[in-house]
Amino acid sequence: MNHKQLFVLTFISILVMVGLSACMPNPSETAGQTPAGFFKGVWHGWIAPFSLIAGFFNDTTRVYDPNNTGWWYDFGFYMAVISGFGGLSLARKQKE
Repeated sequence: MNHKQLFVLTFISILVMVGLSACMPNPSETAGQTPAGFFKGVWHGWIAPFSLIAGFFNDTTRVYDPNNTGWWYDFGFYMAVISGFGGLSLARKQKE
């Protein structure tokens, strides 16, 4: 890998990390705002591993947003967690 490819890979990795961390559930920032719904649940499910790692270093970051709409948020969250970790691909048949 040459220097240009390494620089582009590093730059893209930093952008992805900043983008993902900017939308993590933070109960202190969402207090009093509109509760998180289905699509926020999907997003929080997709970034759950990153939120978990960030939660080790920051007490305000949570994996799950407590200010949510209830069942629809839960459904989106768990649907994204299961599909994001390969749960749907495990049910598919392998082609030989």
